[in-house]
Amino acid sequence: MSTETADTDEELRERISNFLRRNFPQIQMHGGSAAIQNLDRENGEVTVMLGGACSGCGISPMTIQAIKSRMTQEIPEINTVHADTGMGGDGGGMSPSFPGHESSDDGDVDEGPQAPF
Repeated sequence: MSTETADTDEELRERISNFLRRNFPQIQMHGGSAAIQNLDRENGEVTVMLGGACSGCGISPMTIQAIKSRMTQEIPEINTVHADTGMGGDGGGMSPSFPGHESSDDGDVDEGPQAPF
């Protein structure tokens, strides 16, 4: 890897970290953490791991969905965001449920509601 590529990767890592701090301060305020696990600049993919209080948190699936949708909009080099709480699958395998919301069994993927932040 050339020095120029390494600098560019480090700049992108810093932009991603700043994005997380700026857009999701509640993660740290509530005792959680967000760390970049892997960055593949060539393919435009990043893996973010939520830890601390995020593991097992009931709203972590919405936080993960918000990170995935907003990061690809705000950071043009990123096409795909993988995010997890480390509890096995996105959001620890939990999906948010809301009163009056029925799940669909017709094979459509339900993205769920947009996070309020």
